[in-house]
Amino acid sequence: MVGAIVSLAFDWSALAALTDTPGTGGRLRATPEDFRVEEVPAYPLSGEGEHLYLHLEKTGHTTAHVVRELCAQLGVRDRDVGVAGLKDRHAVTTQWVSVPARYGERLPAFRMDGVRVLETTRHTNKLGLGHLRGNRFVVRVREAPGTADTAAATLALLVARGVPNYFGPQRFGLRGLNAEEGLRVLRGESRLRDPRVRRFLTTSVQSLVFNRFLSLRLARGLFDRLLAGDMAKKHDTGGVFLVEDPAAESPRAERGEVSATGTLFGKKARPLTLDAGELEREALAEFGLTPEVFASRRGDRRLTRVFLEGAEVRPGEDGYAVAFTLPRGSFATSVLRELMKTDVDAAAGEPEDGEEGE
Repeated sequence: MVGAIVSLAFDWSALAALTDTPGTGGRLRATPEDFRVEEVPAYPLSGEGEHLYLHLEKTGHTTAHVVRELCAQLGVRDRDVGVAGLKDRHAVTTQWVSVPARYGERLPAFRMDGVRVLETTRHTNKLGLGHLRGNRFVVRVREAPGTADTAAATLALLVARGVPNYFGPQRFGLRGLNAEEGLRVLRGESRLRDPRVRRFLTTSVQSLVFNRFLSLRLARGLFDRLLAGDMAKKHDTGGVFLVEDPAAESPRAERGEVSATGTLFGKKARPLTLDAGELEREALAEFGLTPEVFASRRGDRRLTRVFLEGAEVRPGEDGYAVAFTLPRGSFATSVLRELMKTDVDAAAGEPEDGEEGE
């Protein structure tokens, strides 16, 4: 393998945008209250069972920090605590956390600045990573007066055509260091020995290649079209199928019924073939990689676009607020960069919702 050709540092300007409408500019996260995230559960809770579900609101803490404190104060083992996703520290977020119900009697004594228990209920199973339907975001954009109509016009295009499902900067660490070390792991050049850390770092490389593949599709007018060899996914049922006749299938993509997927490389995710495979190999080659170097990963497929629910814009004195719901694993910054046309959260180093690729 040769050295990387493109930069590993996350840069929105290096990733093709979908819209060419005017950007609003503005400032994000002037206060944590400007960025609100509410977890949307994957299933209703039964009210019965051996697991106690805590609906938590937190400000100024990562999910991992809150879980560690819960374990310390309640005496719960880390492996017995369940979360569906990881939430940003620089925001006001709500999410469910599960613990064995027998620890419920200790919960009234739990105290942590910036954390509130909103409600509790029981359920039959431990909460698992990915057990959420999505996240509801309400984001305040400041220092952008008079731009609410501009934001609303771009948002309407995203509602109609979908949102490029880029991994946001939170996946890559400050200055892209996660991906840089992940490449060293894949090349056998890293001195790190912890297998969990090694796996985590290589997810950044999977994400890097996916983003490049998606950016190439956008740049070549393939966002809502299909290529021969694509593995397309049906939005209503989740079924995945091989595209053999792109002329016949592309109208379905244009209507938003199906979308192409990209490969998160690993032993259970076969590379794309035919025309789509050529595009995928082009993205890999820019980092001096081949599919074989990801043999230690499980692998998966990721939609190249997702659709917004409940999207709206509300004018504010010095800007606007935008609200929308995204499926699990998708990043709000993919929406915000289309609205603002700026390098939103480029230096972020923590996950928005922590959906890890394999």
